[in-house]
Amino acid sequence: MSFFSTRGGSCVTASQAILRGLADDGGLYVPAMFPRVSPDQIAALGQMSYPRRAREILSLYLEDFTTQEIDDSVVAAYSADRFDTPDIAPLSQLDDNTWVLELFHGPTLAFKDMALQLLPYLTGLSARKNGEQREVSILVATSGDTGKAALEGFRDVPGTSCTVFYPMDGVSDVQKLQMVTTGGNNTHVIAVNGNFDDAQTGVKELFSSPDFAKKMDARGKVLSSANSINFGRLVPQIVYYFSAYADLVKKRVITNGDPINFCVPTGNFGNILAGYYAKQMGLPIHKLICASNRNNVLTDFFDSGLYSTHRLFIKTKSPSMDILVSSNLERLLFEAADRDGELVSTWMRLLKECGSYSVGDQRREWLENVFWAGCADDNATVKEIGNRFRRNHYLMDTHTAVASAVLSEYRHKKNDRTITVVVSTASPYKFAADVLTGVAGAEAADGLDAFECSEKLESLTAVRMPDSVRRLRDLPVRHTAKCEKDDMGEAVLAAFDRK
Repeated sequence: MSFFSTRGGSCVTASQAILRGLADDGGLYVPAMFPRVSPDQIAALGQMSYPRRAREILSLYLEDFTTQEIDDSVVAAYSADRFDTPDIAPLSQLDDNTWVLELFHGPTLAFKDMALQLLPYLTGLSARKNGEQREVSILVATSGDTGKAALEGFRDVPGTSCTVFYPMDGVSDVQKLQMVTTGGNNTHVIAVNGNFDDAQTGVKELFSSPDFAKKMDARGKVLSSANSINFGRLVPQIVYYFSAYADLVKKRVITNGDPINFCVPTGNFGNILAGYYAKQMGLPIHKLICASNRNNVLTDFFDSGLYSTHRLFIKTKSPSMDILVSSNLERLLFEAADRDGELVSTWMRLLKECGSYSVGDQRREWLENVFWAGCADDNATVKEIGNRFRRNHYLMDTHTAVASAVLSEYRHKKNDRTITVVVSTASPYKFAADVLTGVAGAEAADGLDAFECSEKLESLTAVRMPDSVRRLRDLPVRHTAKCEKDDMGEAVLAAFDRK
């Protein structure tokens, strides 16, 4: 299968798209077509392990990879020593028509593990397939979870390095500790004096800079991405939508062919976009519910057709969603524009130069047929954590609570009782202080550090604290680098020169 840029250029193979990450024209790679998965194939997934399910879906896109290469990669990525459940992405029931898809059972306790445990294998294979002899240097901007997942995935992988930028004051204490304590001889973590959008913009500019590419080449390195702008990050995420549906059929919650909804906490739009791709492939999805926090640029976009970053950036209790420029939306715009790369390029230029663009009423209505968008502020988020624990004895993190609260709003407004899967993106112990206040009240975390909050939360709820959080307290800090948002290139080169 060929891949094209959302901005009209390029025609590359899957391995080339994964290796390059971003197209030369600044666009994102998209598949030439969406392969179809039949109802019989969906039913068959229910009898397979998660790695087998992944192989079936991935092979539809990664046509220049052999079946054996894909099989070896997924078996290694989704192994018992990396995930704490053999189901990899299990479902938990909240009530008669609400289920939670738990994507936090990997080594870094976040949904990013679902792709970033696999991506290093795909990257290494892609380099070999394309005769790349230089070190593949992974460059990442993170709002909290991608960074640690990328570091963990690429740590000490031969022929690679991984450099992560995170907003200096824009991640939780546990997220920060997970990153700055990372070992490995090929990992670099740099705090940016700015927010996530600053870090993401800086990374994109480095990818499009011929001068930076020349400096990297002089050091024997070539850039690639582990952010969801890389199709190698996106395609593994498609798998868990099919997996969740197959499990519901297997459990006889639904009959094969019945439509369901997915409600997804959304920041950079990659997670929910994978659900859209699954729908295009034939998965019976009625609505994709896009849940945002107070940084509700996506909610306003789906409501009005206007995407505008002319708004205050707000730090919230769901920091991984504190994003105003949702990169993966560009892939959806490509479909909404009937794959007109020139039009998408115009919209992206307007966003960069003017801070906004409008897709018009006709395209907004097209989007409305598939998506519904809502938002929840911090008060609603914390309240939802407490309500869900008391009502269902289910402990959810702040991002999942945003989705749960938005789902309630959707059902109230649309009177839609369709079976819905809430996509849970992180362990509650990554945000223990805020989860604790949701369960035990506003003052429950006063005077406590992240570890004391975790211990108190475990005691109150009987939900076991992950061992990886427990061990964080005693790990040494290995990464202390900082930089201004305009100095990210120099910071990368300095990190390489120090090693």
